[in-house]
Amino acid sequence: MLDKAQTQADPAIGPSDALAYMPGFGNDFETESLPGALPQGQNSPQKCNYGLYAEQLSGSPFTAPRGTNERSWLYRIRPSVRHTGRFTKIAYPHWKTAPCLDDHSLALGQLRWNPLPAPQESLNFIGGIRTMTTAGDAMTQAGMAAHAYVFNADMVDDYFFNADGELLIVPEMGAIRVFTELGIMDVAPSEICLVPRGMMFKVSRLGEEKPWRGYICENYGAKFTLPDRGPIGANCLANPRDFRTPVAAFEDKETPCRVHVKWCGGFHVTEIGHSPLDVVAWHGNYSPFKYDLKTFSPVGAILFDHPDPSIFTVLTAPSGEEGTANVDFVIFPPRWLVAEHTFRPPWYHRNIMSEFMGLIYGRYDAKEEGFVPGGMSLHNMMLAHGPDHAGFEKASETELKPVKLDSTMAFMFETRFPQQLTRFAAETESLQDDYTDCWNGLERKFDGTPGIK
Repeated sequence: MLDKAQTQADPAIGPSDALAYMPGFGNDFETESLPGALPQGQNSPQKCNYGLYAEQLSGSPFTAPRGTNERSWLYRIRPSVRHTGRFTKIAYPHWKTAPCLDDHSLALGQLRWNPLPAPQESLNFIGGIRTMTTAGDAMTQAGMAAHAYVFNADMVDDYFFNADGELLIVPEMGAIRVFTELGIMDVAPSEICLVPRGMMFKVSRLGEEKPWRGYICENYGAKFTLPDRGPIGANCLANPRDFRTPVAAFEDKETPCRVHVKWCGGFHVTEIGHSPLDVVAWHGNYSPFKYDLKTFSPVGAILFDHPDPSIFTVLTAPSGEEGTANVDFVIFPPRWLVAEHTFRPPWYHRNIMSEFMGLIYGRYDAKEEGFVPGGMSLHNMMLAHGPDHAGFEKASETELKPVKLDSTMAFMFETRFPQQLTRFAAETESLQDDYTDCWNGLERKFDGTPGIK
């Protein structure tokens, strides 16, 4: 499928308030912000219009099968070799990369955190990232890291690209503007966006003054794609038409700028005299996108029992082993509960997958208290988890009439790898020391008498 659009942005000053997007997931798109900037019939003409440079950005090996081969052709003011100079090593001490076995004294267990506090100093998006867990090995392009972010300043002359993995950004408080090489996305809480591996971008704040807060999944492995629906068939879950890719927009700025790079877990910065976001036109299928979680069409039990949470998978990054994800992005959205003779919240379970959860708004149906928007929990592989005592009692005694579970949006980063805790996560004051007490009231009810009690 081929889509064509022209940016709403004034190329001399950057984005306007009315952003345009192209629908579809994994499409071949084409878009130009100046008429005639995009070559027709070939990728690399001897001379490009407007004095632009042609450049390819590849997200897969050249010889990958057609179904997984990803690349985009960019037509830009300067080639990206001019967007880096001599690098200097820098430190972002709170951003960790797997394998990361931080030294801390916190023992194994089910864990939960309160929201991160607002920063007292000025922090931009990159400086405000705090790694909670890491899994796998970024060097071998397997696994992930779960981060929380909180910031209060814009990236004005600072730009960033991550060579270690793609970034799935999940805002919880405060809308953000993500200006990438290929266009601009405005992303509000209950929306997500993805910035591909190696793509330059910057983040600024939208809306009223507040701490801007959320979550990030840094995916080291195969890139996120839509899960196969299996017996569900052709419709529901996340439909491709609801994904939005930005149209071309560029920043023509000749001022001192800094490009920050994350590469194999290390951080580097280079000084340049212009903005690197100078792509005037592009075509291809290696591109950023946003998605509104409210457009997810959930399916579930319509008679009895609680199905596996995999039916709520929005995106999956395959591992090479069928049915076993490198990482899944799963949500628990508003939905009707109608199952008869059924304990309706998630059941108690142990799992070979490791689950990092966050709450965007509302209340999660398996926890009556303690898990709040901006909070996080970690249930690692084979550690038991499930509803708290209050949630169990409520679900066991309630009248089983149809109920709309409304005004809620929780999510999970689930991976086949154990998630290793960072020192920050182990020692932050946001850690709830009493989390496991939520199950203390689940006492013996067995009395040996036949029949349902």
